Amino acid sequence: MRLNRAGIVFGVVYLLLGFAWIAASDPEEPFLRAAWFVLVAAAGSVIPGIANQVSLARAYLAAPALVYSLAPDRLGFLAVVLALAGLTDLVDGTIARRFDKPSTLGGGLDPVVDGVLLGAVGVGLTFAGIIPMWLALVIVGRYLVPAVAGFVLLSMGRRPELRHTVTGQISTALIIVLIGGICLFRFMNQDAGNVVIGAEVAIPIATLATFAHLGWAARRSMAARPG
Repeated sequence: MRLNRAGIVFGVVYLLLGFAWIAASDPEEPFLRAAWFVLVAAAGSVIPGIANQVSLARAYLAAPALVYSLAPDRLGFLAVVLALAGLTDLVDGTIARRFDKPSTLGGGLDPVVDGVLLGAVGVGLTFAGIIPMWLALVIVGRYLVPAVAGFVLLSMGRRPELRHTVTGQISTALIIVLIGGICLFRFMNQDAGNVVIGAEVAIPIATLATFAHLGWAARRSMAARPG
């Protein structure tokens, strides 16, 4: 990979926004947060395509998402971050179809940045006592297991087809909506018990459905290309 214009331009914009957030939030450890933004910008500088850069926004949002998830009095800000993340998840596919074209790189990048963002949220909310640890592990596993499986297949010389699945998109949307709903209810001092129960039921079911669908799609792809 090499440096490209989209990666550099978007990286500069994201860095400026990230540093502005650090300055406005008056953090205790600004260098760690700045280091994360710089790391993501460095990785993004070699990722081509406008749609992929929009997807990468969710990796940048992982920093404020983790900070806000650890602070029960800032869950309203976390809900806003998740809303922005959901918007980028809707927009990147449209941009890819209109200006770029759906690619293997984009198909692989999307779940990675989703996992980074939602994994950070799950871990932060667990430490804050908002959701149980097992649910955070399910959220992390939702993205970690397919990533590990894809890496294993690639290391074996296989080339799994990296693309969006309906169940994968639904599970990500459910996680964003339900976790965002819990945060919003808690921020408004409302009882979030029913939303938590809904998340404890819907997220594991959606995760299992995603695993089954991905396994079936991978098997069909391997069968279609036996060589």
